[in-house]
Amino acid sequence: MYVQIDPLEAWERLRASRSDRPGRASSGARAKTYSTALEQAQQMFRAAEVVGPQTRPLLVFYGLSQAGRAIAAAAVDLKGEDWNLISHGIHASGYHRDFADIEIRTDPAGTAGSFVRLSQLLQSPLWGNDTVVRLEEIWDTLPANLQYPLSGRARLTPLYAATTSIDDTDFHPLLTVDVGDIPDRVVDDGGRAALDEFLKSYPGTTGYEDFARRRVGAEEGPNYRRHNPDAGWLSMHWQMPSETGTEEQRLERLDTMTRNYASHCYFFPAVADLPRELHPLMAWWAVLYALSMLARYQPAQWANHINVDGSRHAVPIEKILERAMEHLPVLIADTIKEVATWP
Repeated sequence: MYVQIDPLEAWERLRASRSDRPGRASSGARAKTYSTALEQAQQMFRAAEVVGPQTRPLLVFYGLSQAGRAIAAAAVDLKGEDWNLISHGIHASGYHRDFADIEIRTDPAGTAGSFVRLSQLLQSPLWGNDTVVRLEEIWDTLPANLQYPLSGRARLTPLYAATTSIDDTDFHPLLTVDVGDIPDRVVDDGGRAALDEFLKSYPGTTGYEDFARRRVGAEEGPNYRRHNPDAGWLSMHWQMPSETGTEEQRLERLDTMTRNYASHCYFFPAVADLPRELHPLMAWWAVLYALSMLARYQPAQWANHINVDGSRHAVPIEKILERAMEHLPVLIADTIKEVATWP
């Protein structure tokens, strides 16, 4: 589902926060880092707007990296010197492989790299050096890439959770949510077994009670509704805890099951059998890191990938870099608010 994004409003929020700095960025070295890092991030994003895909990933990634330092400076859970980010904490290799199969690894938990510190802060998984996650797997977790696959392989993309489908009935025992962007292969199968197997990759959906059925009867299959030729919607039910079930409580329950993305709720997939899904900001971080390293250290290969006359990946790459400049300011502002809230 396409999400409308307003990056200008997000940059206004971020600039306004520099005179009323949030969380632990209120004074001292953290305050200076917060303001300077955000200024650098905004200037890099502005510079990225006027260059092409040859150099854009470098500017966008390092803009995000500097914004990460502002996030860490504001974070109330990072104490002592833990907020001072050092090194990348993430690695990419296998650039001789197909673009979709570039390999991404991380430093282990507890180390000082930016990706590690921010992932632990945001309860986003790490996978170390022994597990390989392919670029395509993380690429597919970004809502911005829903219409831009890198290959013809079966995808695990975000599932949209429509909060507007939660009615205002108080003390209802079920949380009922319309879930969208269920892929064609699951919808076409039409059975519960295929749905259950598919949802194993979505930790947030665990424990769903039931779903809207085509007809009355426990053996009837899901009543999918098409919203485009490649995906469908399904009304799904989760049991609420006993003696609860106001509209507000149902929304709170959904919030614990999903991740927020620009004020919208999504069930995100867990890649490579990791225990939970990546935080959206860290998914963007991993993808942009891989693109920036490819552009910086393998410029000839990068030129081949972005050649619209010869590469099937050229347009998806162009689109993700465009969407990065739109989506990331909103995610950065929302993440600062998330980490700077005092308990």
